[in-house]
Amino acid sequence: MGSDSEAEKAQKEKKTVVSLAPIARPLAGKKLSKKTFKLIRRASEHKCLRRGVKEVVKSIRRGNKGLCVIAGNISPIDVITHVPILCEEAEIPYIYVQSKEDLATAGATKRPTCCVLVMTKPTKGELGQEEQEKLISDYKQVVSDVTELMSTLV
Repeated sequence: MGSDSEAEKAQKEKKTVVSLAPIARPLAGKKLSKKTFKLIRRASEHKCLRRGVKEVVKSIRRGNKGLCVIAGNISPIDVITHVPILCEEAEIPYIYVQSKEDLATAGATKRPTCCVLVMTKPTKGELGQEEQEKLISDYKQVVSDVTELMSTLV
């Protein structure tokens, strides 16, 4: 029975790669995904993160700026098809990552998350000077990588 569960795990891993949405462009590579998840983790610790489609859309419409990270394995795809359009209209950079489970883990939640918006300022209160600088430097580095990736697609 132990080998069956291992075979099922291997099959699930293959499914996550195959089940990417056709609109998942620009898709982050391994290195950029790792940087992005590190940024999300840091933003989550400092309460600079919006999780879920509803919160992200509300924040974008209110004029909050940041980096939108969208999961590439969402089913049905109609749930998130409007998010990249909103991001482009608001001039917010966005990137797709492989799985919603990894996105949730980086955002410190147990529930799989469709998308997150990483902001540089917390919703309430203030950050320390050093923490703010670390967050902004990581944010700028990831955003520059994302814009570079987007320019190669166009």
